[in-house]
Amino acid sequence: MAKLPHRFIYRVRFRECDPMGIVFHTHYVDWFEYARTEALRDIGLPYKVIQDSGVTLPVVDLAVKYHESARYDDLVVIETEAALSSSNLRLTCSYRILRSSDQKLLVTGHVTLCFLEKGKTRPVPAPVVLQKALSTGNA
Repeated sequence: MAKLPHRFIYRVRFRECDPMGIVFHTHYVDWFEYARTEALRDIGLPYKVIQDSGVTLPVVDLAVKYHESARYDDLVVIETEAALSSSNLRLTCSYRILRSSDQKLLVTGHVTLCFLEKGKTRPVPAPVVLQKALSTGNA
């Protein structure tokens, strides 16, 4: 994917924190998705284009490692890298979340998605437009 690692800047919202002002652990997965969709949008391939091609992208693997907590009002940088599997059946995005002020590593993780034809349960290759976008950096 061009512009990678893609950098997405995000400010922690009050509603994402527990009473001590620490980000609740599940929100990091939401941030992964937000960063992934923006990375694809930035190379000219919004998720809607992929969906309109008749393909869905269910998550088949997810891992998160928490290194340090983000807190209310922190500005964080979410770095995303993406790669297709050699078979073009899966897309794996790796993430690093850093606090902007001190570049402290907060969270790492990855999400693997597979490509399914809508209404089917067998994987299909990534749409050609996505393969091209990931290899050249534009759709």
